[in-house]
Amino acid sequence: MLKKAAKTLIFASLTSLLVVTGCSKDNASESSVGSSVNHQIIGIDPGAGLMKQTDQAMKAYALTDWKLVEGSSAAMAAALDKAYKAKEPIIVTGWTPHWMFAKYDLKYLNDPKGAFGKDEEIHTIARKGLKEAAASAYAMLDRFEWTPEDMAVVMSAVVDGKKPEDAAADWVANNASKVDTWVKDLSPEQGKKLKLAYVAWDSEIASTNVVKTVLEKKLGYKVEMLQVEAGPMWAGLADGSADASVAAWLPTTHKDYFEKYAAKLEDLGANLKGTKLGLVVPAYMTISSIEDLKTK
Repeated sequence: MLKKAAKTLIFASLTSLLVVTGCSKDNASESSVGSSVNHQIIGIDPGAGLMKQTDQAMKAYALTDWKLVEGSSAAMAAALDKAYKAKEPIIVTGWTPHWMFAKYDLKYLNDPKGAFGKDEEIHTIARKGLKEAAASAYAMLDRFEWTPEDMAVVMSAVVDGKKPEDAAADWVANNASKVDTWVKDLSPEQGKKLKLAYVAWDSEIASTNVVKTVLEKKLGYKVEMLQVEAGPMWAGLADGSADASVAAWLPTTHKDYFEKYAAKLEDLGANLKGTKLGLVVPAYMTISSIEDLKTK
């Protein structure tokens, strides 16, 4: 009887130990998200609106022991590719549309506090006086509208090695009916010069090259593309050193610039709807919310 009681006590003790150990593992798993990525969120260009939003989100969720790493969209994509191939954890700043969602199985972390704001739109912005100076270009830019799926075709082709201008030309050739709605009944203005400003995001490289192709091939304009940071892009549109841009993310990412220069610009409305900003991780990571990043 004593032996049986001793065995029972030992078994109960082992069971309790296993339960405690299991709980400790679970807790370690929860708290090790940060340590597994060195408490780093891989960002993009320091001047990008997405970086500002991410900084605000980190404050909203009290991620005081985390660091937002500045770099570029290309550096972020390279880091993601390396981690994904090795099945390692990584957290990056992300946006839709972007080719990485087609190439990798990714997910946005839930944002219950709404720190990244609502889904955005990409707008076309023109300088004051463009309608009078280049009527057909103005009308085409006003009509320009496509979908995230359209954009993804161009972005994916570029990622696969095609030159942006060639990927854009292929898309224009393969989507003649849509392009025709942008230029219907517009008179060519052969040789007239235009400057399109854009930021060096894959999405904006795609859209700006498509618009350039249409303006040149369908309406005869000679288009110069100006790759700049967000601040100079908006300033250039406001002072007339750039004619237009199809790369304005509103109402959140470029909010400050829009409010600063709105009186000197024309907002021609959304050319693409269905964008999203946030923190992105590979689907194989078990975390699901930005709240999971906070140290327990």
